[in-house]
Amino acid sequence: MISLELARALAHESGVLWQPTAGDRFVIDTELLTSEVFWISDLTVEPQHFADQTVLGFNGTTEWALDSVGLDQALWLPREDQLRSLLGDRLELLRRTPDGWEVTYAGVDGTRHTVSDPDVESAYARALLAL
Repeated sequence: MISLELARALAHESGVLWQPTAGDRFVIDTELLTSEVFWISDLTVEPQHFADQTVLGFNGTTEWALDSVGLDQALWLPREDQLRSLLGDRLELLRRTPDGWEVTYAGVDGTRHTVSDPDVESAYARALLAL
């Protein structure tokens, strides 16, 4: 799983937009709740749309005093497949190394670039941030 710092950078620096769907992971980006990872599920946490705002509704959760939280308070923690999809056609190669994972991708100008990280999801996130 990517770090909160990488997730914040993706949300604020790279312009990655989150359209919540079942199976997505997120944290509520406040000091007391960032250690709790939530998953969107049709049974417990689901996106609810009101006018022009999306909130994440907590259905039937007795352990949390939460009804809903605004999407602007949630921090998406994209999975490997989602990060790979965001890279799209720019992704050229994923390679395992003794130190972790290398992602090779095409830059905006068509040049090849490589980033590495011990965690595969983080390597993909770093490639997205570098675009």
